[in-house]
Amino acid sequence: MDFNKHLLAHPIFKVIGEAADDLNLEAYVIGGYVRDLFLKRPNKDIDVVCIGSGIDLAERVASKLGENTRVNIFKNFGTAQIPHPEYDLEFVGARKESYRSDSRKPSVEDGTLQDDQNRRDFTINAMGLCLNQKRFGELLDPFDGQSDLGRRIIKTPLEPGITFSDDPLRMMRAVRFATQLNFDIDPVTFEAIAQMKDRIKIVSQERITDELNKIILAPTPSYGFKLLDQTGILEIIFPELTNLKGVEYIDNKGHKDNFYHTLQVLDNITKFTDDLWVRWAAILHDIAKPATKRFHKKAGWTFHGHEELGSRWVKGIFRKMKLPLDNKMRSVKNLVRLHLRPIALAKEGVTDSALRRVLVEAGDDIENLLMLCRADITSKDPNRVRRYLKNFDKVEQLLIELEQKDKLRNFQPVITGEIIMAAFDLPPSKEVGILKSAIREAVIDGEVPNELEAGFEFIKKEGVKMSFQLVRSFEEIEQMTQNKDTNE
Repeated sequence: MDFNKHLLAHPIFKVIGEAADDLNLEAYVIGGYVRDLFLKRPNKDIDVVCIGSGIDLAERVASKLGENTRVNIFKNFGTAQIPHPEYDLEFVGARKESYRSDSRKPSVEDGTLQDDQNRRDFTINAMGLCLNQKRFGELLDPFDGQSDLGRRIIKTPLEPGITFSDDPLRMMRAVRFATQLNFDIDPVTFEAIAQMKDRIKIVSQERITDELNKIILAPTPSYGFKLLDQTGILEIIFPELTNLKGVEYIDNKGHKDNFYHTLQVLDNITKFTDDLWVRWAAILHDIAKPATKRFHKKAGWTFHGHEELGSRWVKGIFRKMKLPLDNKMRSVKNLVRLHLRPIALAKEGVTDSALRRVLVEAGDDIENLLMLCRADITSKDPNRVRRYLKNFDKVEQLLIELEQKDKLRNFQPVITGEIIMAAFDLPPSKEVGILKSAIREAVIDGEVPNELEAGFEFIKKEGVKMSFQLVRSFEEIEQMTQNKDTNE
């Protein structure tokens, strides 16, 4: 590979090299950028290591890029970052690090290039290209990362116990890179992860979750989860998921292994979306099955209510994982709660009323819900899968047609509690809530169109049944709503 030609095609490298020569510093682009050159993968993250001050080098590069170029300096870490329209540029001086056994924060001191490459996580990330003019494009590969790339192996540059003791998160990074690149983990490295798995407990949850999300976003995330499970790390960081493992038999009746089913659903969903939160919904859709598992002599194994219980668990899992507790979490809760509904319609037959309820409750999550349901159709019998998918196709088409016709997404009844109170001169009360529920159900069931006049006639009849006295006419209610719309 002609590294010189590649670097010259990107002027930023020549600028960095000239700045390093000005300061009489050795400078190298190192790590992921070089790895991805071999793999022909795009990478905008340029990490530059120099023998000396990375901050001084960054400031000199910025001066060459123009007076408007900003440098973000992190003195505590000895690093600097330059915002650039095409790249994420980071500069650091070569260093060596040491960790105490009970700490995830390193003691850092200046070091040689060899020290810096020794502290790298994997051989494929320890390669560097010189940027100085005299050696421009020269490859440094002290641990034969090229060979490990060719063999598709994740391997630590030093004895793995040293590498993982320095930063235990590297154990998860090994799994993450193996998953993203579809590589194997070197057997000695893998064994060290299994032996040192408990060290992951000293790593912050935010860093663990960041690596987990990268695994979830990989093309085949199940591979990463299986590796995490085999090393024993998954049970430490995500016990709710490993609780799904195993098959129990009574009277020769067994249920599917819900752990491997979940991983299959996760892989299936990747064919439809790269949305992280829909993938999290796939992971959590059956999370409460162990808590709801029951055996009945006639029915066999059941998991009644696992979707409702699982939905209630989502917030606690998100909080523990340091995931956002906002609309993303609420969407995952909704998807977990509703994931059985469209599939049940495909099995039991379809009514407009049932379809309307799914549309109303799913709201803006309806497309993601349909994707999740489709991914959830799994079986060892391909004919059974085809039959279920064919039935589901019909349900999906009916939902699309009904949504286009009735516009039920984010549905709100035209008849509000305020209108009910005005019509009957009622204070806020349980009875108002009963009438609100009645009109809502009538609209969803298709008995009453979601229109003001039809809705008013409905609540008038229902109010009479409850012995309420109508005190305002439809014309007065209509005028009231028009005035409100004008004021808003």
